[in-house]
Amino acid sequence: MHMIAAQSKVLIDGFIPGSRASFMLDAVVVGMVVIMPVLAWSIHVVRRRKNYALHRKIQLTLGVVLLIVVSLFEIDVRIYGWRHLAEPSPYYETSLFPVLYVHLFFSVTTTLLWVYTIVGAVRRFDNPPVPNQYSSHHRRVAWASAIFMACTAVTGWTFYWMAFVA
Repeated sequence: MHMIAAQSKVLIDGFIPGSRASFMLDAVVVGMVVIMPVLAWSIHVVRRRKNYALHRKIQLTLGVVLLIVVSLFEIDVRIYGWRHLAEPSPYYETSLFPVLYVHLFFSVTTTLLWVYTIVGAVRRFDNPPVPNQYSSHHRRVAWASAIFMACTAVTGWTFYWMAFVA
């Protein structure tokens, strides 16, 4: 009986004022606020400064951090759910789920693009990395990854506000 009751609650309450979200939902939202400028800085480092080694370190670090945070987030959502936290939203019965589906499209596609981009770069660039014949392909898929990450962030923030703040 206690286990069933625990599943409808959150493990740890969130920390963003005015939000009904759990700690992990808040952590992902804040994490994306941090990740987007770091991603932009990483792009700047490689494009303007030609510092390929630092770009590689930043991207691999972002990849590992995202893997850990998203895994913890998915575990939290699978165990504790999120719908009971979003039900008070005025959007719950209207546009919340379409916004969620758009967000899921971007987040799943972004994950696949990031894995493809990182694995391709690790396999095809030396360490330390220098431009080679793979560079133009890497640049194209990396830009797609970055654009999709931005779309993931914007749709995620929109969903979060609609579900847990409104």
